[in-house]
Amino acid sequence: MKKLVFATNNTHKLTEVKAILEPEYKIISLAELNCYDEIPETANTLEGNALLKAKYVHDKFGLDCFADDTGLEIEALGGEPGVYSARFAGEEHDAEKNMNKVLEMMKNEHNRKACFRTVIALIQSTKISYFEGRIDGQIASKRLGNNGFGYDPIFIPDGFTESFAELGSEEKNKISHRALAVNKLTKYLK
Repeated sequence: MKKLVFATNNTHKLTEVKAILEPEYKIISLAELNCYDEIPETANTLEGNALLKAKYVHDKFGLDCFADDTGLEIEALGGEPGVYSARFAGEEHDAEKNMNKVLEMMKNEHNRKACFRTVIALIQSTKISYFEGRIDGQIASKRLGNNGFGYDPIFIPDGFTESFAELGSEEKNKISHRALAVNKLTKYLK
């Protein structure tokens, strides 16, 4: 079985990715490497941040790895929060505060179009590859559902009437931005 390090400390992301990639691949978490470092995300693009994280782990441990960065891009907000999605309302990465800020900014807005984008950077030896997943949808006017994480309760994917938080992880893992990017990664690895 091939092994790959997923350069994340986000247990929600790790669970989603393992559900998609295992058992074909053994996904090694940063915790399994005893790496609890705060990996810098200082790039101004999703691609840049994904590469920074993957490169940090690859350089430190010498293992093939991948990392992702995800952003919620809202049309009426000029693409915000985008690359700053996790820290939109502050450096503490508070999902509740982030959702509150978006809902407040969108309260009188009729254009609710948004998309989630995930970019994965894979480093194998010296080769770098990128994989992107995108799902379009709408920003809800209030929180809907209790599952998922991040902005899931306020994002309704196109073609659905439920938010990501209402769909449940099995359904979300079939259609989400992260699933689309991971599926591209999987096809490439095969």
